[in-house]
Amino acid sequence: MFDSPLSASAYDVLGVAPDVDDEALRKAYRLRLRQTHPDTGGDAAVFVQVQRAWELVGTAEARAAYDRGHGFGASAPPEWSEWSPPRTATRDTRPRARSFGHPGGWRRERYLSLIREWAGRGVTVADPYDPALVRSAPHAVRRLLADALAEEATARIVSDLGMGYTVWHDVAAAGRGGHADDKLDHIVLGPSGLYAVLSEDFGGPVRSRRGELVGEGVGEPPVATLVARMRVIARAAGVRFSGAIVVLPDEDVLDPIDEIGKVRGMPVAVVSRSALSTVLRRGITGARDVGGNEVFDIRTRLQRAVVFV
Repeated sequence: MFDSPLSASAYDVLGVAPDVDDEALRKAYRLRLRQTHPDTGGDAAVFVQVQRAWELVGTAEARAAYDRGHGFGASAPPEWSEWSPPRTATRDTRPRARSFGHPGGWRRERYLSLIREWAGRGVTVADPYDPALVRSAPHAVRRLLADALAEEATARIVSDLGMGYTVWHDVAAAGRGGHADDKLDHIVLGPSGLYAVLSEDFGGPVRSRRGELVGEGVGEPPVATLVARMRVIARAAGVRFSGAIVVLPDEDVLDPIDEIGKVRGMPVAVVSRSALSTVLRRGITGARDVGGNEVFDIRTRLQRAVVFV
């Protein structure tokens, strides 16, 4: 919730300005609790958001830390950002999944281009990831950054699965007009099967309904689009996918694992980020396992056919 470039701030959820005094903030919190409580006809998902917002700004210490980290107030350091690119950490020698392509690369590059065009108008932007700048940018620009971060988060999770897995990132769906955004975020091959994975962040709660995702921030049908693109890749590479997975932020889904059934004959699961590794290790109900020499054959076929955006 609140760390996504798309999500409302804690102050937005509580319905107050960021510079409101502590007493007014407390009154707003109590009012929002009454308005959103499920027992009085409120929305359970919004009720949880209100509680989480209060945890972040309900005490002087928590509020100061939140303001510093999200660009509120004069004390916020402009060079620091919750959303900046990950820094290089100490070298990790554990076996990693084989990885090809650049997760989130196209969307992050596109974000940098558009945020500078929008904010700078030809002037150098000191920090394109400054929280205050990101928060004020148009929705379409913030969406690019949110999706890039979502793809990078999935890449880290898959990498930790170990050397028994292979993953391709930002794979072009050839034959669909050639647009760079017409792609599969990830293709993951492992003992449990071959999966097409969509990493998304809609900036709020999402639910499944009749084989599709619905929510305030959901645009084009994401599940149908994912299945259509994976069929293109399947034909080009001569492989059969085991299933499709949509990964969302933990706070935006009601259930960590929601197997929504088959969409156009393909098993589909909507999962939280924290549950992704579990699903990739065990597979989706009804999905076809991949084992033995078939893994090597599929890997070879994909390596020959995959084109990155």
